[in-house]
Amino acid sequence: MHAELPLPEPQALAHSDTLAAHIRAEIAAAGGSVPFSRFMELCLYAPGFGYYSAGSTKFGAAGDFVTAPEQGRLFAATVAGVLAMALQSLGPQSRVLEVGGGSGAFAEVALKRLLQLDALPDRYAILEPSADLRERQREHLARTLPPTVFELVEWLDRPFDDEWDGVLFANEVVDALPTPRFAVRGGEVFEEHVAMDADGRFILVDQPADALLTAAVRHVERTIGAPLPEDYRSELLPQLPYWVQAVGGGLRSGAMLFLDYGYPRREYYLPQRADGTLRAFYRQRMHEDVLRWPGLQDLTASVDFTALAEAGTGAGFDLAGYCSQASFLLGNGIDRLLAEAEERTDEAGALRLRQELKRLTLPEQMGERFQAMAFTRDVDLGAAFLLGDLSWRL
Repeated sequence: MHAELPLPEPQALAHSDTLAAHIRAEIAAAGGSVPFSRFMELCLYAPGFGYYSAGSTKFGAAGDFVTAPEQGRLFAATVAGVLAMALQSLGPQSRVLEVGGGSGAFAEVALKRLLQLDALPDRYAILEPSADLRERQREHLARTLPPTVFELVEWLDRPFDDEWDGVLFANEVVDALPTPRFAVRGGEVFEEHVAMDADGRFILVDQPADALLTAAVRHVERTIGAPLPEDYRSELLPQLPYWVQAVGGGLRSGAMLFLDYGYPRREYYLPQRADGTLRAFYRQRMHEDVLRWPGLQDLTASVDFTALAEAGTGAGFDLAGYCSQASFLLGNGIDRLLAEAEERTDEAGALRLRQELKRLTLPEQMGERFQAMAFTRDVDLGAAFLLGDLSWRL
């Protein structure tokens, strides 16, 4: 498997070695191991060295993976139409909070579409922990947006600290939250830790799980109606309700919209998925060696959408709907936007647009693997989830 991965440049390897040394020092200080969730947090977000904190290209064909907004303009324009419904009903002081701004591609297209729909928010905030990504987003949006629209954009270190009305949007964010890994052995719950072997290489070891993780695993077993099999390993985010409450914080009236890849709980914890969903992405290749090259590869796990539904409703919101990405985009007019865009381009451009639509909606591409879920409070998203609603599967 390693032979199939292109070797990083010497400078990148030196960068990874520096982060690895930092992780080894933390492991030693902790008594010999740290939870996998902490290892993942350092690999992704360690200041200056984590995957999302350093300067390499992450998104698009030149990076390690391609998100929906990087496919073209259809995705963001369609989502913006849904956001516009909420913003128009909430009034001129409404805001948008985008969690994790990626390259800035979504914000660019969404703001231009909201301008067309006369639904611009009072503020468009991007909650972005990476200083490097912030600067890239800022440069991109300053170059591509009209100055009066760019003036609405701001970057936050933390969610709004006051009460606000508006819309929270997160695309491929929950999958990147540092996740605990658990194992079930002899009826007991263990937590996967990262330790070092005699040569200083990272290895996985099991430690008894704490009360929070144990209770979360038992909750999963009660929901699926059976104990998990012996030696079953997977991911679980007991902190997800706290995270949703934190990012949704002072949202008084409005909506939260999440798009990500994952499954409802009964499918997430199927017996055949006995080693979980954790994987790494490196230069458009997916592989399972998550301990390799800290800081140089993305680490990600699928989303338990039942857990997300529990977290959103537990925070005091109503579940507005849950469906596949294909159903969400088709139900909200992506085909109409395609037709309009085809009229403004040549045949080569029209072909690219049709290919973009296929990548976003075909089952074997992103259409079924990615799913959409929204929560509302004192606002109506209309028929946004009328096509293909899957809430019954949660």
